[in-house]
Amino acid sequence: MLYYDTRLSKDHSTPCNTCHELDSFGDDGAPVSTGIAGQKGGRSAPTVYNAALHIAQFWDGRAADVEAQAIGPITNPIEMGMPDEAYVLKVVKSIPDYVEMFKTAFPDSKEPVTYESVGNATGVFERGLLTPAPWDAYLKGDEKALTDNQKKGLNLFMTKGCITCHQGAGVGGHMYQKLGLVKPWPTKDKGRAEVEGFELMEGFFKVPSFRNITETAPYLHGGSVTAIEEIVKKMAEHQQGHILTDEETGLIINFLEALKGEIPAD
Repeated sequence: MLYYDTRLSKDHSTPCNTCHELDSFGDDGAPVSTGIAGQKGGRSAPTVYNAALHIAQFWDGRAADVEAQAIGPITNPIEMGMPDEAYVLKVVKSIPDYVEMFKTAFPDSKEPVTYESVGNATGVFERGLLTPAPWDAYLKGDEKALTDNQKKGLNLFMTKGCITCHQGAGVGGHMYQKLGLVKPWPTKDKGRAEVEGFELMEGFFKVPSFRNITETAPYLHGGSVTAIEEIVKKMAEHQQGHILTDEETGLIINFLEALKGEIPAD
């Protein structure tokens, strides 16, 4: 209910689902997202599917987990625009259904409705947003889960060095890396350096997960690349120093298609 509730935004227009659409692989398909009053954010909204697998949340990792991330946009003046945490709690407590549901969800708490519990409840929901894919069946031993071209693409994915950063359960999302590691990438966004204590990590961003990557264009923190063929080639060049042929690029994309999972029907 919290995830879809427009009443958590100042003008009752923008729930979590506005930027992270669950029927559209968990993002909004825009270079940067639109918040209340038509305001534009500074970065592209990452998909919420499989996000709980990541090392941290947001492109710069400023939130430790999905529970912490869930409450960030609510009081962000550009995104959902609520004045402060107290105002959010006033709204939630004014809705009898929520009061009863929070009592049930947090039975040992003297005060069930807190800003933290709003984040915890939303985060628990988000932890269920997983999309098992053919890749997972292949890892479990089903050799036929991947096509021959996808297997060729997997080999290229490894030999060209993509797996250096895009690894782990999320096939990415488990580390920070400098954008333009080998060949400089033009961006004014300082990335993780904007987080207190990490000022030296200018140009570093959380490596995005490749799960459902074929469905979540545009790409990068600013949504500056729209075509998957372009981003695969540019990342190979700027991060690893490889110039991919069209055939190699196509095979790697074939593999990435095996990371497209099933959206939970409910």
